[in-house]
Amino acid sequence: MSVQDDLTAVQRCLDDLARSVGRLEQQLGTGGLEMRRVRTDADHLRESVALLRESAATPAGQRRPELVTIPDTPYDDSLWIDTDDEGLGARDRRAP
Repeated sequence: MSVQDDLTAVQRCLDDLARSVGRLEQQLGTGGLEMRRVRTDADHLRESVALLRESAATPAGQRRPELVTIPDTPYDDSLWIDTDDEGLGARDRRAP
């Protein structure tokens, strides 16, 4: 089986799951915590498979990692005024 065939089979199973969860919601109601969690988990699975399908459609040679630019300029010192140096002790005392 190819990857696309496997993804299609998974999508079919998720569609069946969504229908089953819908029937359960009709019988049990949608307000309970457990039912909301099941619905949310099923939705997350659908989103994850959609992301997987997108990544499988892109050839491996064309994938580029997302780069994060880190500026060379120093951070603004005012960001650190209200923080302590955790684990290093107080600023005006020596560590034991």
